[in-house]
Amino acid sequence: MFLGQYEHTIDDKGRLTIPARYRDLLPDGAYITQGFDRNLIVLPPALYEQLSKRISSLSLTEPSARLLRRLMFSSAEKVDVDKSGRILIPSFLRLNASLETAAMVVGSGDFFEIWSPAEWESQSAKLKDADANAERFAGLDLSAL
Repeated sequence: MFLGQYEHTIDDKGRLTIPARYRDLLPDGAYITQGFDRNLIVLPPALYEQLSKRISSLSLTEPSARLLRRLMFSSAEKVDVDKSGRILIPSFLRLNASLETAAMVVGSGDFFEIWSPAEWESQSAKLKDADANAERFAGLDLSAL
């Protein structure tokens, strides 16, 4: 499971070091694609394949399904973790997520996200608002826990 948050640098070639505890969860590499919140998401192959099948099963006549398809597939790339524990983030994805010399690597359970430090700071501020969280998450069914 991908947990925690880590700040890492991005080198001149666009390589980002993946936290050591994440590397063991990516023996076959990963897929990186544009996220939904000015971020990137990195998914293990099995999860990406599940998501891909689900998205591909959506109706082509549904405009939102076509947009989701474009979002998830046009920006997706297969990445491998090199011997130094880094992945290469394609330049167009770095540009989309405003990534320059630093990135926040943030666990999201079955996958992880990559954020620019400024965007993560904004996102993190939202997460620290207890009253807003109570309202925001009230409709989600967590009662089975």
